[in-house]
Amino acid sequence: MAANDISDAILVIIQRVASGASNDDLVKGLPEVTAQARMESLNKLLQQGTIELLKKGDKLIYRAKDPKKNALPKDADNEERIIYSIIEEGGNKGIWIRDIRMQSNLNMTHLNKILKNLETKKLIKAVKSVNASKKKVYMLYNLEPDRSVTGGAWYQDQDFEAEFVDVLNQQCLRFLQMTHENAEKKREGPLALKRLSCCSVKEVHKFISDLGSFR
Repeated sequence: MAANDISDAILVIIQRVASGASNDDLVKGLPEVTAQARMESLNKLLQQGTIELLKKGDKLIYRAKDPKKNALPKDADNEERIIYSIIEEGGNKGIWIRDIRMQSNLNMTHLNKILKNLETKKLIKAVKSVNASKKKVYMLYNLEPDRSVTGGAWYQDQDFEAEFVDVLNQQCLRFLQMTHENAEKKREGPLALKRLSCCSVKEVHKFISDLGSFR
């Protein structure tokens, strides 16, 4: 069987298994292909960006690459591809370096080197998590971090904006007091006072927004 035919046959087997095909699957599907020819074809497919290499437990898994996703540079080595795939699985919530190390089985020194290379190439980024100020999570470079990572509007660069929240609290209280005072001026009795003193979240939001100095 010619080299191109082997690559095509391997790709067909991998595409049939959505979760990824193991080396055992490839051996079973193509028993006549030698180990050397199989590895040469796999390396060719990896370099072309047609498939990706993942690690699940102690096994290497080959999975067909989604053509819509950004592919790693062709010069990326297999370890970079494994780390990239692990981080990709973390989505926009990211993944701790401890979990990357456990899934990849790489020592910390070597893992840090790979992470640094991927960061330099702007393929991944490290983001401070509000859940642990001294720790970072890694995610793909083009992803917007989830609110559970950034903390949302109450955080700036993962630092809680206590002053901003305090000012908001003061302005909310001011609006409630103004609403109550306006209701008292109408002198329509206790039931009307209670009803007119109430306000909706939308009304509070509009009041804060109209101040013009809040994001």
